[in-house]
Amino acid sequence: MFKGCYTALITPMEKNYDIDFENFKSLINFQVKEGVQGILAVGTTGECATLNWDEHFRVIEEIHEQVNDRCLTIAGTGSNHTQEAITATRHATDLGIDTVLLVDPYYNGPSSLEIRKEYIEPIAREFSEIQLIPYVIPSRTGTQLLPQDLAILHHEYSNMRAVKEATGNLENMKLTRKLCGADFEILSGDDNLTYQMMMSPEIKADGVISVVSNIVPRATQNMVQCILDGNLSKAFELSEALAPLFELVTINVKESTPYGSIDCKIRNPLPFKTLMNVLGMPSGPCRQPLGKLTRRGMKILLNNAREVYDTHPHILEPIEDFFDVDLSERLYKKNWSALHYD
Repeated sequence: MFKGCYTALITPMEKNYDIDFENFKSLINFQVKEGVQGILAVGTTGECATLNWDEHFRVIEEIHEQVNDRCLTIAGTGSNHTQEAITATRHATDLGIDTVLLVDPYYNGPSSLEIRKEYIEPIAREFSEIQLIPYVIPSRTGTQLLPQDLAILHHEYSNMRAVKEATGNLENMKLTRKLCGADFEILSGDDNLTYQMMMSPEIKADGVISVVSNIVPRATQNMVQCILDGNLSKAFELSEALAPLFELVTINVKESTPYGSIDCKIRNPLPFKTLMNVLGMPSGPCRQPLGKLTRRGMKILLNNAREVYDTHPHILEPIEDFFDVDLSERLYKKNWSALHYD
């Protein structure tokens, strides 16, 4: 059911940090035109943590209305408060959306057993007509729905047939496949692991909920579809071509301070919002406390984007066509100092 590439869509902002709903439409239409299987509204990439619930609901409404059944809308309705998640899921179902993403409850850190019994199960029972996709990402949430509890959910509820897997732990993924069976769908939550997860006979992932597909939806969808179709040489070529972009989901650099050097981990969505600005796609700034890249981070971002443009220009060509921009000028001639810290 969920085989393919789904884009975890960036939420564009105006300079004053209001949501840029007008330009949102162009990003959605770009994704649909480029053939993704679906769009995820207000995931981590969509800055759900800094949207209030009114904004959260409106973003879901705008995406669902603009998609207009041309692909699947997945509504991000998870929370660290079960009643909030129920309210958000009800809002999505009232719109006619039939798939929601439920991130593990962050910060308050329930056990896997509690996540199953006090979070997923109440929603699965109340909304039996819609599909639930748990989103397992312990690096962000500090907790984890384990494969054993995921398997119980899958075997007890017909609307529990998939997971967004972002543990980065291949052994965890293998156990999920073993316990949940062949009829369960594993979607990669890490772009850089998608090829490996799909190719592994012990994982057999079915697709990806992707960050990179914000800028290269067709290439990402094609890579996934080639694996599903058995065109493995083409899939490998696409994976290698996209690798410099996969590396940008998180940028790690060392920065100097008067008190010694520090590790600086620049995390999604900041690198890709910055790259979209560079490429001429509407995105705007991130909401605080996310800020800007460092100078070193910006250098990595530009070098990786230039590598893809120079070696595989067809991958970025749809951006030029759809948004009417000159990528050579934007990647090599413009000064982007305003997008990074001094």
